[in-house]
Amino acid sequence: MTLMAIIGGTGLTRLPDLTIVRRERITTPYGDPSSELVFGHFHQQELVFLARHGNPHIIPPHKINYRANIWALKEAGAASILAIAAVGGIRADMVPGKIAVPNQIIDYTYGRPHTFFETDLELVTHVDFTHPYSPWLREKILTAAQVAGVSIIDDGVYGCTQGPRLETAAEINRMERDGCDLVGMTGMPEAALARELGIDYACCAVIANWAAGKTAAEITMMEIEANLVAGMADLTSILRHFVQA
Repeated sequence: MTLMAIIGGTGLTRLPDLTIVRRERITTPYGDPSSELVFGHFHQQELVFLARHGNPHIIPPHKINYRANIWALKEAGAASILAIAAVGGIRADMVPGKIAVPNQIIDYTYGRPHTFFETDLELVTHVDFTHPYSPWLREKILTAAQVAGVSIIDDGVYGCTQGPRLETAAEINRMERDGCDLVGMTGMPEAALARELGIDYACCAVIANWAAGKTAAEITMMEIEANLVAGMADLTSILRHFVQA
């Protein structure tokens, strides 16, 4: 059996309109995933949903067991993953409330177990990560947005930081010089682990706030939550057309 998987991030601990068939907690060689896997039908399409931060939302980005999450989805039969993430906007058009579909990523994290290829190897294993997001899956998202009548941004470099604190203005300036358009905390090693297991992977990034220093105002959780409400409404419409395509 092959399934589409959706990983929900901040603002999406459960999938609206999902008719739940069963819940399953899978134990992996890497420990327990963030939450139980929720299997069901979303607009007549079968899929599996995983809450990245747990449900309720209690696991910070640097404590997520990314290897267990991806391994569990593979064991469940997931052939592709659509990852939902809340991010900060760096580039001028990355406006809070908008959705972007990044095409590249830069990893600034540290200390996170980031590969399945560590021990008991017959050969040292390297995977091609030139294009971290699956092109066909990105195109499917973009097409779904067009059908849904939702204007989204069809590129972007996602800079992944360690968290859980937000970045300094100087860090964002450095990231911008590096070419980052968005900043988030969960894009890696999630994308790389999916590649190692041969799972197609793409990201829908919901822009929740301007990154540090991009406005004079302090970043607040009230602002983030308000922008996520707007972005998630558009995301739900995109997902409906995405699974039906």
